[in-house]
Amino acid sequence: MSKLKWVTGVAVLACSGALVACGDGGTPAADGSATATPSGSVTPSDAVTPTATTAPDPTAPPASTSASPSRPAGKPSATAGAGGVLSGRREVTIVRVQAAESGVALDGGALVEVDDDSGRQLFVPTPAGGGKYLIKAYGRRDGHPANDDPACWQVLNPGNGKPLTVEGTACDKSRPTQLFSIVSKGKGAYAISNDSAFLQFSPSRGLILEELGDAPLRSTFRLVDNGPARTPAGG
Repeated sequence: MSKLKWVTGVAVLACSGALVACGDGGTPAADGSATATPSGSVTPSDAVTPTATTAPDPTAPPASTSASPSRPAGKPSATAGAGGVLSGRREVTIVRVQAAESGVALDGGALVEVDDDSGRQLFVPTPAGGGKYLIKAYGRRDGHPANDDPACWQVLNPGNGKPLTVEGTACDKSRPTQLFSIVSKGKGAYAISNDSAFLQFSPSRGLILEELGDAPLRSTFRLVDNGPARTPAGG
């Protein structure tokens, strides 16, 4: 916070022998004090009279003493962008834009959509360098230590021509399969991908990762702020 310092000017009147004769101590008053007696050569037109605009009143307050802060206090906005929901310091829920009534959850070790409170539905996208994120998943805040120990998203390749999916596992940012890109698509929506495979919803297979090629991006996601990230178990 900066402080305004108010500086008042001091007007100094100099006596000039050629033009104005200064008082010499004056005539004693009845109480013994001296009363200055101006010289007979000084007339009202010769006196210097300060005007009302010579200097600001030093006792006057600043023009505004009740200005509001430029950033009002309060809960950070859910649309705070990289400074908020992607900072690694906020827990979010993840909702597919095209299915607002369902939420993303790690349930039974796999990433799925649910319409209840099952599984791990609180996530902390945590910067891991190079524009990539670990996506840490937490259980509900119920005091159980296991819910405060994160599991991280990781790409799973089941083979046999089956699509890539996402599973939960111990966090390790040295694994490329745990590093996801989260890119804004405007209006609070994000595309989530690993390498060139995007998180998409398939009516028959649920949430999968697939390369788009020439196909359009069908699924985008909102990151809804749910407050400060908790301290994981173990510190």
